[in-house]
Amino acid sequence: MVVSRARQSYDGVVLAVPVTVPYQRYSIETAHWWMGKALRALAEGAGISHRDFDGFSVASFTMGPDAAIALTQHFGLSPRWLDHLPMGGAAGIASIRRAARAVQAGDADIVACVAADTNQVDTFRKTLANFSRFAQDASYPYGAGGPNASFALIARHYINRYGATREDFGKLCVAQRDNALKNPDALMKKRLTLEQYMSARPIAEPFHLFDCVMPCAGAEAFLVMREETAVSLGLPFVRLLSAIERHNAFAEDPVQVRGGWVVDCDELYGMAGSKPDDMDFVQTYDDYAVISMMQFEDLGFCAKGEGPDFVRQNTFTIDGSFPHNTSGGQLSVGQAGAAGGHLGITEAMRQLLGIAEGRQVEDAKLGLVSGFGMINYDRGLASAAAILARA
Repeated sequence: MVVSRARQSYDGVVLAVPVTVPYQRYSIETAHWWMGKALRALAEGAGISHRDFDGFSVASFTMGPDAAIALTQHFGLSPRWLDHLPMGGAAGIASIRRAARAVQAGDADIVACVAADTNQVDTFRKTLANFSRFAQDASYPYGAGGPNASFALIARHYINRYGATREDFGKLCVAQRDNALKNPDALMKKRLTLEQYMSARPIAEPFHLFDCVMPCAGAEAFLVMREETAVSLGLPFVRLLSAIERHNAFAEDPVQVRGGWVVDCDELYGMAGSKPDDMDFVQTYDDYAVISMMQFEDLGFCAKGEGPDFVRQNTFTIDGSFPHNTSGGQLSVGQAGAAGGHLGITEAMRQLLGIAEGRQVEDAKLGLVSGFGMINYDRGLASAAAILARA
C-alpha cells in the first residue's frame, strides 16, 4: 500500500501580469505569432526583458510541428526550466502547479505561462482530425466527429439522470453574455435572451447554437514567481493558495457525470483554509454549460444532482448572487484553443487585482478557477482547479 504524503503548501508563490491578446474570429497568423505577442506583453507588463524569463510553460493545439523546445529559438529565450502541457482546458491550472513548484525549489525565478492558438480557415478541422488516437479509432469511424457530439452525449445523460432542462443551460449562457457585454475583449457583442437561446438552430441535440463555444484565435498568459521577486520588480500580484489536478478519474462511469475534482476537492479547500461559501467569484471551464453545472457540484457548491436547482436559485451575473465567469467565459468571449484553459485564470487575477474595469466584483478577495480538458467520446480526461487570493 502506498502511503500518501501531505502535499506541500504553495506559500510564497504568486501570479502577476495577466495578459490577454485580443481574440479574432479568424487569423492568417500562426500560433507562434500569438505567443510572441503574449510574451512581449508579459515582458512589458513586468518591466523586464523576455530574456529574463528563466522558465517557460506553453500550451497550444496548433503550434505543430514545433514543441516547447523549438519555441525557445523562435523567441530568443534561454530558460533553465521548460514545460509543454498538452492538456487542453486543464493546462492553465497544471502550468500553475508545475511552475509553482519550480520557483519554490529555485529551479526558476520567473516562469512565463503562455497559451495560444490560431484559427485559420481550416484549423479547426485539422485539429479535430489529429486530436487523439482514441478519437480516430473509437468515435470518428461512427461519424461522431468533434466535441459537439461527445458533449451532447454527456449532456443528454446528465439531463436524463438529474432532470436538467435546456432552460437551465440557457440561464448560464444568458448570464455569461450579460457579463461579456462589460468586457471589451469579448467577441460576442450582442445581448442574448433566453428566448433567442431556446429558438436557436439545433447543432447536436440537446445542443443548439448558443450552447457551443466559437473557435477563434488568441492568447492568454501570466507570470508565476516568488513573492519576493514580485516585490523587487514592483509588481502587483495575487497569491496561490491551493491547486489540484486529476486525470482519468472514475473510468468505471459509463458516461461522465463527474470529474476528477471530486477526488481532491477537500484538499483544495483544506490547503487554502477556506470553504466553497468563501469564494467571491468562480471561473469554471465552460466549453458547454453542462460542464459548468457539473463543476458546481463537484467543487462543492451543491451536491451531485443538485446542479439544476443551484442554477435556478442563482443569477451568475457579476453583481448577482453567484458571480460566475465574469469575463463572459468561453461561451461569449470565444474559445482560442488551449488559451481557453487560461482565460479564467487571467480573469480571476484581474478581479483580485481590482483591474477588471466595468465588470469588477465588489471587494473580491478570494476566487476559484477550474479547468477541464481532453474529451474522448464520453468523457473529459483532465480536471484541475486552483484558489487564488488578493494580496
